Amino acid sequence: MSRSTLLLVSLSLLLYAGAAAATATAAVPRFREAPHFTNSAGGAARCPPPLPPTTGADAACSPNAAVHVAMTLDASYLRGTMAAVLSVLRHASCPESVHFHFLAAAGPPSSTTADLAAAMRGSFPSLTFRVYPFDESRVAGLISASIRGALDRPLNYARSYLATTLPPCVRRVVYLDSDVILTDDVASLAATPLPDGTAVAAPEYCGANFTSYFTPGFWASPALSSTFRGRRACYFNTGVMVLDLPRWRRAGYTAQIEGWMQLQKRVRIYDLGSLPPFLLVFAGRIAAVEHRWNQHGLGGDNYRGLCRGLHAGPVSLLHWSGKGKPWDRLDAGRPCPLDAVWAKYDLLRPDAGIDSL
Repeated sequence: MSRSTLLLVSLSLLLYAGAAAATATAAVPRFREAPHFTNSAGGAARCPPPLPPTTGADAACSPNAAVHVAMTLDASYLRGTMAAVLSVLRHASCPESVHFHFLAAAGPPSSTTADLAAAMRGSFPSLTFRVYPFDESRVAGLISASIRGALDRPLNYARSYLATTLPPCVRRVVYLDSDVILTDDVASLAATPLPDGTAVAAPEYCGANFTSYFTPGFWASPALSSTFRGRRACYFNTGVMVLDLPRWRRAGYTAQIEGWMQLQKRVRIYDLGSLPPFLLVFAGRIAAVEHRWNQHGLGGDNYRGLCRGLHAGPVSLLHWSGKGKPWDRLDAGRPCPLDAVWAKYDLLRPDAGIDSL
């Protein structure tokens, strides 16, 4: 190969690498800075001292935080995460004492952990948070194809690894999906009573058809269906949960979830991504939370994502679970009525109206 050819090849490689880096950087949208919310003074709030703004692997654990909140973080859903964080702070009695923990999908083609952390810091300069790179290879080989491709993203399974990822000083954490908006104080959700031995609290929906979450083959097998014997198993949505991490670790729940996923690879027993393994381990064994804390299904079903309204009753959290995401519908000019609530917290749009919150 001639010197000129080598130079051309080298130049091409450099240009390709530069383009790839630019693509990775461009994958993180630009967001506005959010308003700063301060702790309530005295009264019933009685907030811990404000936490110092921290980020990175060496961030303090903050055992005295008012609430620990865990979420996932990637470029595809970052816009939703930003809105969710803003809603938590807007309605918290102690916003300066909330510590966020973000499990991030790191590396191209998504983005780097540093890119995601920088975006979060740019919008929330005073926020206390830590970003944890999630090793997607740990779960990628366990994932089976489901009814919708977005449900098969390895980061959807990161919630199963919170107990082995977060530092030991985090004993109780509120897990939130990236497509939620809170309209109430997250501390009320975090304070949900967890009876002895119970590691998970979430709203239960016992009127849902529980059998539909598993295949006919599962129910036809006595060895498998007997899993729920003696349990009042009800559907619950894993997008909003309160977790007791020491109890989770002692019971080895991550290994139990992985065990069901391994079985699914051999014998198909469900069709819906990361939810059924949670149901297999926890249904009938969780502490119930009021339904107002997960007004879910606002994204419609997993096929068409049509508009849906709220369930009857009060609302403390709106959840756009399902195919239709409010940011996509707003950008397409075809929003559903409730997407206007989400738009108030959208930090990407200059006309989002956050200054009036």
